[in-house]
Amino acid sequence: MRVRVLAGVLALALLGGCAQRQLGHHMTNVAGLVAPLKFHMSNQNGAAVSAADYRGDAVLLYFGYTHCPDACPITLAMLADAISQLGAEAGRVRVLFVTVDPRRDTLAVLKRYVRGFGPQFVGLRGTHAQLTRMIKRYRVSYHDEKPDASGAYEVDHSSAVFIFGPRGRARLLAQSGAAARVIAADLRHLLATG
Repeated sequence: MRVRVLAGVLALALLGGCAQRQLGHHMTNVAGLVAPLKFHMSNQNGAAVSAADYRGDAVLLYFGYTHCPDACPITLAMLADAISQLGAEAGRVRVLFVTVDPRRDTLAVLKRYVRGFGPQFVGLRGTHAQLTRMIKRYRVSYHDEKPDASGAYEVDHSSAVFIFGPRGRARLLAQSGAAARVIAADLRHLLATG
């Protein structure tokens, strides 16, 4: 299963690579290859939200969990850095952090976690069915690793950042390790062109 998901993300990256220079983006262009933004979940404040609540903003969608020791905090810090480079335009960007570990990531835990990255960050938590729909829609994967003697465990998960334009259409894919300045440049272009 994981091999198929990784192959799907790689195929998106390769297909999108052909068009990325034409549109002036540095990241992988996935326009027409990834489904539009669509979901129903709860945000870190317990409010029911959907994709419609974020229309008009550029949305960066990332799947992770708050106990993640490295990839999640590094990626979210890099996204915060990119957003800070946008100046006044930063208010037009939202980062939706979808937990793949709802057992430990309660709303209170999510709220504390996303607060540390900035006001543009939103923690999302859903039922098993809601999370499964999103995972399938965006072809990402995750699974719990074997717990250690104390019961602690890590969650292996995909690390791509899906970027949607203000109308909710998928536009770009950022891989882990992308530079903040590159993401900021592409976000500026996306906000200017829709």
